[in-house]
Amino acid sequence: MASLRGWTINVPSIASRIYFFLIILQIPLFRVPCRSGMCTTPLEVTTSKLVTTDVFPVVVVKALLYPGAVANGVINNMTIPRWDNILNIYNLTNAKEASPMIDLQRLEVLAGSYFAVAGALVGLLKPGRMTMFGTLLTIWGLVKEGILGKPVNTDPTKAVYVYPTMVIALVCAFASVKYDAKKLHKSAPVRPIAKPLQSSSKSKLK
Repeated sequence: MASLRGWTINVPSIASRIYFFLIILQIPLFRVPCRSGMCTTPLEVTTSKLVTTDVFPVVVVKALLYPGAVANGVINNMTIPRWDNILNIYNLTNAKEASPMIDLQRLEVLAGSYFAVAGALVGLLKPGRMTMFGTLLTIWGLVKEGILGKPVNTDPTKAVYVYPTMVIALVCAFASVKYDAKKLHKSAPVRPIAKPLQSSSKSKLK
């Protein structure tokens, strides 16, 4: 029983680590148009926006993309990409020239990707609800475009697609939320029972 309780306590941290590797290693979760072309991960959507806004230095963008670039390079052609070539690999050198309307039409996916990446990084230290919120917001943006057709897309090569790995990300996002079982099962405080005064009890006996 104690071992089972200890395992359930570690579930949020384990789920947060799995979610982190899904994000940082750039496992494809969806396919959606972005400023760099077609993005398949929340990290690609986030970095394509960061490059155009200059909020963070380029070295930060490269540091976020490099682990996934190395993993993809080793898996695909057994090569490690060069640090100086990271922006070219992800087609981010000309991202500023792309129309900002691409981001405005998919604000849910953009905001959800922000929260997903930030939640994956913060979740290594303290699992929280940021990953769940970001994942749900991203899914809503994909559903709105894929099913409801907003915005309208006439190019089949840029159609929105959701990979089965999104289910894993969704499960990990929900499992990373830490619930306090003690607060849920905490019983109400016991109220003291009123006792009759000695004077009143004696008067009744008389």
